[in-house]
Amino acid sequence: MKTFLIGLILGVLIPPVGFYVYVKTGMIPVATADHPMPFEQTLANDGLQARLAKEAPQKNLSTFTDADLVGGAQIYQTNCSFCHGLPGQPASAASTGMFPKPPQLFTADGYVTDDPVGVTYWKVSHGIRLTGMPGFRTTLGDQQMWQVSALVAKADKLPPAVLDALRPNATSAAASSAAPAPPAMSTPAVH
Repeated sequence: MKTFLIGLILGVLIPPVGFYVYVKTGMIPVATADHPMPFEQTLANDGLQARLAKEAPQKNLSTFTDADLVGGAQIYQTNCSFCHGLPGQPASAASTGMFPKPPQLFTADGYVTDDPVGVTYWKVSHGIRLTGMPGFRTTLGDQQMWQVSALVAKADKLPPAVLDALRPNATSAAASSAAPAPPAMSTPAVH
């Protein structure tokens, strides 16, 4: 009985102590180029899918107008394109160095067009831990998050006006043409 108790105590203590040593000696994979820990991807994906099944809102994609998609394109340009790319453009240098790599949402491999729009909305709103995907619920309005979600849900069949809004620098060009010119700076007189 004494041997059993010693074995039980050691069996309970050794794994956490071993994990602590693994972490404190710098062996745990924390760099983006490191391979994932055992079961890391499975646990993260299974947890995300369970949460999405429980909390993703339902909305009919056909309720979004072309104007909603253009609005979504402007939001996407400002907040998403740096990581998730633009149609016909190469992935940014920053996105290629991320782990896991963010999907390029306007490529055949990165489309989320088969996901319900509510799933994408949940991801935009809440973000995804351990991926670099931020949540935007404190910085974007509800309608804005729905617009960008609808945009990527229809990424493979966007109308020309929406594709124009997704051209590189389309948002900054539209903003600069709508903004008044800054006042001329006067040079102070030197006495």
